[in-house]
Amino acid sequence: MSNLQEQTQLGRPRTAAAPYKQALLGFSGGFCAIGLLGLLGHLSGAPLLIAPFGASSVLLFAAPESPFALPRNLVLGHLIATLVGLCVFMLAGSGLWQMALSVGLAIGLMQITRSVHPPAGADPLVIMLSGTATPMFLLFPVLIGVLLLLAIALAFNNFFHDRRWPARWR
Repeated sequence: MSNLQEQTQLGRPRTAAAPYKQALLGFSGGFCAIGLLGLLGHLSGAPLLIAPFGASSVLLFAAPESPFALPRNLVLGHLIATLVGLCVFMLAGSGLWQMALSVGLAIGLMQITRSVHPPAGADPLVIMLSGTATPMFLLFPVLIGVLLLLAIALAFNNFFHDRRWPARWR
């Protein structure tokens, strides 16, 4: 069988599976991060989880070398997007055009500040869809949650000798 035939199945190229070690690290990191945030939130009585933190965990533990996973992008991206979402929500309420405006503004501001973190683009939608967000949302769950997520990622990714994260902070 030729190399080309080995690489295709039913005429479609085969995709390489992630190495098992990398997949195990991604699973373990995501499990630990979301589990710890949830547990700390439960014990403290403070909300520390929002859905975009799950997507942030994908970057932090499955693609830590991505520029989108830099600590600066993680923290500033979530803060900028949440602040934009809260401002639009407080000034104009919640609706389709407000959602579109707040996501667009968040993307633009993350680009201007060179702090693009794609999962943060969902933060304004979380605010708009909840319909009950207050300025405290910026502190709990976003700021405290993202700082805890950063601490967990630092501890987890640097626990293994063959991984160093972040390669740079900015």
